[in-house]
Amino acid sequence: MGGAEIPGVNPVCPQIPESAPFSQAQRQWINGYLAGLFSGQGQPAPAAAPSLGPLLFLWGSQTGGAESLARKFAKQAATRGFDAKALGLDAAKPADLPGASRFCIVTSTYGDGDMPDNAQGFWDGIANGSAPQLAGTSYSVLSLGDSNYTKFCEAGKRFDSRLAELGSTRIVERVDCDVDEETKGHAWFAKVMETLAPDASSAAPAEEEKPEGYGKSNPFPAVLKTNRVLTGEGSAKETRHFEIVLDGSGIEYEVGDALGVVPTNCPDFVDEILDAAALEGTETVTLKDGSNSPLRDALVSKYDLSPYLSALPAAGTSAEDLVAKLRSLQHRLYSISSSPKAHPGEVHLTVGIVRYELEGRSRKGVCSTFLADRADGTVPVFIHKSPGFRLPTDTGKPVIMVGPGTGIAPFRAFLEERRATAPGSRNWLFFGDQHEATDFLYIDELADMIADGTLTRLDTAFSRDQAEKIYVQNRMLQKAAELWKWLEDGASFYVCGDAKRMAKDVDAALHDVIRIEGRMSEEDAAAYVARLKSEKRYQRDVY
Repeated sequence: MGGAEIPGVNPVCPQIPESAPFSQAQRQWINGYLAGLFSGQGQPAPAAAPSLGPLLFLWGSQTGGAESLARKFAKQAATRGFDAKALGLDAAKPADLPGASRFCIVTSTYGDGDMPDNAQGFWDGIANGSAPQLAGTSYSVLSLGDSNYTKFCEAGKRFDSRLAELGSTRIVERVDCDVDEETKGHAWFAKVMETLAPDASSAAPAEEEKPEGYGKSNPFPAVLKTNRVLTGEGSAKETRHFEIVLDGSGIEYEVGDALGVVPTNCPDFVDEILDAAALEGTETVTLKDGSNSPLRDALVSKYDLSPYLSALPAAGTSAEDLVAKLRSLQHRLYSISSSPKAHPGEVHLTVGIVRYELEGRSRKGVCSTFLADRADGTVPVFIHKSPGFRLPTDTGKPVIMVGPGTGIAPFRAFLEERRATAPGSRNWLFFGDQHEATDFLYIDELADMIADGTLTRLDTAFSRDQAEKIYVQNRMLQKAAELWKWLEDGASFYVCGDAKRMAKDVDAALHDVIRIEGRMSEEDAAAYVARLKSEKRYQRDVY
């Protein structure tokens, strides 16, 4: 009995032999019970679909967008039968590419043509003369960027060109996506699938649409509780502190995350455009999704009007021609300047309000002035996760923060978090702006943090308070010996702010500190910085 095979007995389901000391009725009952108990057991398992082989999605991401897409594509490729995997470029090595066989790179470009931080080391590895030859491999690149920058999608273009130089063959041509062209990315992925496995692609199950909570496509209408000017009278800047209530949203965030804000355009500017074109605004236009809208409503809430900042449309321009050159109005991301532990149910922002003159006409930053002037108590928002900008998991490790101007935003959040979770930890802030008297943001809060020990060190650089301009990178070099000790003690180094100038100057200063105080060559100092990045001890939130 048991699992033994007995002549004349079903080898899958055990049965009572005829010779067993049971009556016919007992034997039938027991056999029936066993049949039910073993029903389906022993049946051959359906044959597993043959794997379509490995497919690697490598991502370079500064704010998480490229990472999110790469992970989504890897998941979808797996449903089609590929052994698919998504991996950050900082976790990959160029030497592994020849064995990868097939790979895709999904990368953003940050600043004006720079590699994302997590992609720089990998790029350096394939850009130099010791890069591996890639004959026999195949690849494709999806590049994300913003056409407002002159070096649009530059990181993806450089990857695409270099991989071809190394002998790899394109699966499909590179696709460059502007900020409002996410559908192009999905079309690129579909073409990669069709090229690699046309049968699997056509037969693949449709991805199940899951109900989405509040997010980019469905922002939460939050209450704007506080709108306060931080800069003093006489400042050349207008910086404001906003407090936004998230009650009832179910939205959660971590320090380091960003808040997406969905703005509307200034109605006065819309009226300027309509007047110049001699249009009423009641004309109907077709939106990018195929739906129809009154022209004025579309100009207020659907389109980026920046092409009309320098030149208004000519009189007689039709409604359809007026919007034909415009791209979709995009959300803006702002570094969150609060910890949920300090402000439950709220999220705070620190925003520089943009107002300027252009060719004799007043102009406004779309989202900053929406928050400052037009939000009318309600702001559509969502959380944008920033997994690459996080406090160290070891709360005992020191933290160094460099955040001039509104770059202080995430570090106010970091300090509030450290006050709650890491009492006794060492925290050092470098802050700078134009004038101490008018531009020392959160001066009272920082003084309280110094008094209670949350903020161990504060070094400031007010550039216009003396004849020679002083910046945060100058303060770093002045404090080089102590900064080096903190790094050697395991400190994490964070930077937030302008990518084009400040972040580059701070990076150069960091290299100099390490080279001078560590008594290293430039090459060894660069290797030290690379290690900081690979250990997640050098992180940047730059724009």
